[in-house]
Amino acid sequence: MDTRKIAAVGVAAACMLGMAACGGGNGGGAKTADGNKTGITYPEIKLGETGKDLKAEITFMNARTDMALDSYAGKNWKSYIEEFNKMYPGIQVKVQTDSNYADSSLTRLQANNDSWDIMCIPAVDKSEFKNYFVPLGEQADMDKEIKLTNDKSAGGLTYGVPLGGTVNGIVYNKKVFDEAGIKELPKTPEQYIADLKLIKEKTKATPLYTNFAEEWAMGAWDAYIGGNASGDTNYMNEMPHNKTPFAKDAKAPDTHPYAVYKTLYDAVQNGLTEEDYSTTDWEGSKPRINNGEIGTMVLGVWAVPQMKQAGEHADDVSYMPFPITVDGKQYATLAPDYAMAVNKNVSKERQEASMIFIKWLTDKSGYAMNEGLIPMNVNDKEMPETFENFKDVELIVDKPAPEGEEDLFADVNSDSELGINSGNGKKIQEIVVDAANNSKDFDSIMNEWNQKWGKAVEDNE
Repeated sequence: MDTRKIAAVGVAAACMLGMAACGGGNGGGAKTADGNKTGITYPEIKLGETGKDLKAEITFMNARTDMALDSYAGKNWKSYIEEFNKMYPGIQVKVQTDSNYADSSLTRLQANNDSWDIMCIPAVDKSEFKNYFVPLGEQADMDKEIKLTNDKSAGGLTYGVPLGGTVNGIVYNKKVFDEAGIKELPKTPEQYIADLKLIKEKTKATPLYTNFAEEWAMGAWDAYIGGNASGDTNYMNEMPHNKTPFAKDAKAPDTHPYAVYKTLYDAVQNGLTEEDYSTTDWEGSKPRINNGEIGTMVLGVWAVPQMKQAGEHADDVSYMPFPITVDGKQYATLAPDYAMAVNKNVSKERQEASMIFIKWLTDKSGYAMNEGLIPMNVNDKEMPETFENFKDVELIVDKPAPEGEEDLFADVNSDSELGINSGNGKKIQEIVVDAANNSKDFDSIMNEWNQKWGKAVEDNE
């Protein structure tokens, strides 16, 4: 079965599940529709009161394998759960993590059983949310509680709560930049490549560490191609109508997806990355950027706390905007991190316990700030120190897809087999290989991508 996109459950089966779920309570709505057996919504939960005497054991699936370790330098899952149990001693939370989460979570989801309770939602079409997850509440009500609800809402119902908000930039070592004589952060691809050359010439650090061996880390480059590279909040909605989104913009060649991926290609071709890309080590890269052996890494802001905690030089690790400027302005797309959802197949008690834990993790745990993410509670205005270099950057939020096109991007993306923002780092790894070996010029790579994407656009018209 193709794990890039889950096949829809049969219509009859879905209808039967929906009718069974709506058979009692208030006769429908967010409280009981499509598998919510609790009779409550996320906004109705009052922490410390709702489910105070509840006894249940739940499983929380997520991608943070590092936080499952006692040796994790920050606050690990065990510590969070111990704090949660001070408020809810009867709810036992078991954590399951996987380094290949994007694929393994889809496999678990396809089983459509009760083997998990909370899952960080993988690449699933919005139209399929109701087949697997509990509606947490009406989106209009959820908007009063949490930020960025649209990403995991469908049909007026919200199914997922983000672990936090994120913008995407570049992790860098301030001391390395100082040693290289870099006085201002780069704002264009050319400036960034020039700075990498200075790092190579004047320091012993690897200018850009690709983390090539980790496919998911390579896939991180996809996150910059929308608002970051265009300043357009509707770019990702227009992309499934554009047959050549990877072509160079004639009027602004240093913008849009072409410029993002070319930045990587140029860095590799100019010898500004690790000597042997096949030997990169993700865990090993953390202390190396902490102690100044690496200058930059292109990763989401979530990576910053891990790099800071990996050695004795936390103050040297910082975060900067991705170096693309559109009409004199830099942009960064504010987007949700993985969103937590509740299994519609588990018992009422497990659903209620799961909803309570999600709300506690969002409102009380401090998780988002601890991990360098933007808190999701609408009343929380705090911003992590990580964003100190984003003061002059305009944070934008992608517009929701037009009605009737909610799954269009996902359909085109899947049919093209490019897997944009779906954890597919293989295509980015190929850029590194072709650049390192001079086996294919960059325009040829982008032309191939355009052919695949263009055909998928035609097939979905």
